[in-house]
Amino acid sequence: MRRTLSARHERFALARPFRISRGVKTAADVVTVTLSEDGIDGRGEGVPYPRYGESVDSVLAEIAAVRGAIEAGAGREELLTLMDPGAARNAVDCALWDLEAKRAGATVAGMLGEPAPGPIATALTIGIDTPDAMARAATAIATAPLIKVKVDASDPAAAVRAVRAAAPAAELIVDPNESWDEALLRAAMPMLEECRVAMLEQPVPAGEDAWLETYDSPVPICADEAIHTVTELDTVAARYDVVNVKLDKAGGLTAGLELARATRERGLKLMSGCMVCSSLGIAPALHIARLADWADLDGPLWLAEDRAGGVTEANGWLSPPAPGFWG
Repeated sequence: MRRTLSARHERFALARPFRISRGVKTAADVVTVTLSEDGIDGRGEGVPYPRYGESVDSVLAEIAAVRGAIEAGAGREELLTLMDPGAARNAVDCALWDLEAKRAGATVAGMLGEPAPGPIATALTIGIDTPDAMARAATAIATAPLIKVKVDASDPAAAVRAVRAAAPAAELIVDPNESWDEALLRAAMPMLEECRVAMLEQPVPAGEDAWLETYDSPVPICADEAIHTVTELDTVAARYDVVNVKLDKAGGLTAGLELARATRERGLKLMSGCMVCSSLGIAPALHIARLADWADLDGPLWLAEDRAGGVTEANGWLSPPAPGFWG
């Protein structure tokens, strides 16, 4: 039977607004790819991200441009040369993984020589709000093992201190999403130490971070927007202590695994991250998370309604989707 590829835009309303330094999100717009062959469907999901010049239309157009090659039998390795990194390649690559595993009567974990994913501790994100509101949000999840605090350049100390006071035992990640500059980072560092912050994620804009090469940070600094694929690792390794691997940046599980393994080989720490997405975007990322020091995979937890059979969460522990959901 001939392989067919379909791609469509799906929108998932959020249960509550998601506020970061770049703006407010009230819905997750994703592109879902389905590859069908011999009565078997493989699925993948990508999240178009405007920060990287992507839109739903641009991602759908990228996928349409390679439809002929994919339907003719192109596989994951060929995809690395057919498409650039990003959400479009992620959706197609993950659909290829899913299809390959199902056609072989296997699992992606088995293909990787690994056991099936189990429950993992994931960061639970507190979006930007007033310090009082952020403290209330932190109180509700205070017993979770890991909390991520979104901040901007407007009094981040008040936000971080409010969360730390409300959740004294949780490990904290602080994420300014590129909204700080060098002066603010240096000024904020004593506060971050005081609040026992475990990691600071992409505080300054990618491309304005060369000064980090000579900065000895007492708090590990993580590259997010500054790195997409292994091609940037040499530069990033000189500036950062941690790499955040997101499949929508790397362009799929194939490239994401390459970056995660190379990060480990460099002796850097690793985080498995995600966009605000459905569980179809998280299931492949669990294979990055098994290699990581931190997992930040709470994207589907922001949705008012996830895909059926998706991940579940209890007290900051994320359990994988139901068998057969993906991979």
